Amino acid sequence: MENKEFKALIALLDDPDLDVFQAVSNKIIGQGPVIIPLLEKAWEASLNELIQTRIESLIHSIQLNNVEEGLAAWVNQGSPSLLDGAFLVAKYQYPELSLNAIDKAIEAIKKDIWIELNDNLTALEKVKILNHVIFDVQGFAANLANFYSPQNGFINQVLETKKGGQISLAIIYSVIGQKLGLPIFGVNLPKNFILCYKDRYKPVNPNADPLDEILFYINPFNKGTVLGRREIEYFLTQQNLEHQKEYFLPCSNQETISQLIVGLILSYDRLGYKDKVEDLRRLYRIVKEVKG
Repeated sequence: MENKEFKALIALLDDPDLDVFQAVSNKIIGQGPVIIPLLEKAWEASLNELIQTRIESLIHSIQLNNVEEGLAAWVNQGSPSLLDGAFLVAKYQYPELSLNAIDKAIEAIKKDIWIELNDNLTALEKVKILNHVIFDVQGFAANLANFYSPQNGFINQVLETKKGGQISLAIIYSVIGQKLGLPIFGVNLPKNFILCYKDRYKPVNPNADPLDEILFYINPFNKGTVLGRREIEYFLTQQNLEHQKEYFLPCSNQETISQLIVGLILSYDRLGYKDKVEDLRRLYRIVKEVKG
């Protein structure tokens, strides 16, 4: 878009005719994120409060559309990377966030763990090393002091503060484990998102019970406590929940990210941020409804 056309559109942002304003808005939003720097300069140059407010709204709409498009593409590609999904959710609140910065932080933790691992260790011994580095050395922990803080759901904030929620800690733990070649996957246990460690050496048998492939479970929200199937069954019984098979098996990356968004919706709802709740519901519908 040429500078002359852009200035003409900005001048129309305070037009009292809503049809004119809507047409101008659609034109600007249609330019995508590349027009945001121009909008920011226009905001700084304007003394018109209405124009400033509408520019802020336009920037927000463009950024939200960008996240929606990213999540839709991610799901349609088969949700290949859990880290990418968590990054896209974080971009809702932090539009300038860099995936490279997130990946670099994850790689640093992975490297510290990789040094301690070797092929002679058992699955449990490998998990003990993950737990030691992630929770003892790096200092990651459940954010019990601010359990409902939205920051618990944004992966960049969790990596920075070392405090997180059930799903964000599980995502970081799982991503690191998989980067190390360990078969660690999310399990959408009601009221408590955990991980499972699959038996990579078990012979493939299409008629076998998939539960037999699970060696044990891991609870990153409790410093990587290792659990057996009986502990999961006991938890479900205590919560008066039916012992459905899906509660014991790995869930998809798509389901993990949808639950991450649900947590953010609950957090912002408690804080009274209705606009953010509606935005996140839009993101949730995309992740749940778009088919890969």
